[in-house]
Amino acid sequence: MHWYLLSDAAADGASNMSRDLALLDLAAERGVAFVRTYTWAPFTLSFGANEPALKRYDRGAIDARGLAVVRRPTGGRAVWHAEELTYSVAAPDGILGTLAESYRIIHEVLADGLRSLARTLTGPLALSLAHRPTAPLALDSGACFASPVGGEVISALGKVVGSAQLRERGAFLQHGSILLGNRQELVTEITRETPPATGAAALRDVLGRAVAPGEVAEAIRTSFAARLGPLSTLDSELLTAFEVRAAMHRPRFIDDAWTWRR
Repeated sequence: MHWYLLSDAAADGASNMSRDLALLDLAAERGVAFVRTYTWAPFTLSFGANEPALKRYDRGAIDARGLAVVRRPTGGRAVWHAEELTYSVAAPDGILGTLAESYRIIHEVLADGLRSLARTLTGPLALSLAHRPTAPLALDSGACFASPVGGEVISALGKVVGSAQLRERGAFLQHGSILLGNRQELVTEITRETPPATGAAALRDVLGRAVAPGEVAEAIRTSFAARLGPLSTLDSELLTAFEVRAAMHRPRFIDDAWTWRR
């Protein structure tokens, strides 16, 4: 399997979601795979594809704060994309096993990369993969980082990486947030009723030092390359195809009818 790497600059929510969906298109159509890292400008609140955002979150409070908002193509619950690095993986089905197996394998690779940022991560600060809960979580049960669904990267301080998946046309997309700092309390502040605790843990608290997005991106790149083999940059033809697909998807993610569809 040929794997490609994209290390993108910061972009708005619609651009980031359009680009991830473009990678899913290319994985399905061309039988190739991608690892992408990126950040968000401006900081953005994202909802899961089927999350009842109108019921769960206070749109008036969101608008009053001037928050940028986007709805992801993947499932899961709300994330505030600030002081974090987002990763995405798009690949044909079966390359990393079943969807559940791919979820676990990708998080194993992420955990290995994050461990490499510290000389020692033992005892209560050790990074591990979360166990699957005994009962499924409801879509209105709180923000993405409120609790693990099983397989994510966690420490005793809380959840460090939160992820979501989408499977279409014989390929899958998985993307998620790696918290460099912990700003997920914003989700709590704009949640209706009484939200659960965020359960989030910043990587800087786990490591005991601040980390820059570029440092984490490089650690992740090295970890994926060690597991998957060399990661190539996109050639001009594939880059053009990627940009065309991203532009095609963008109208959906800037449309309020999609963002606030439920």
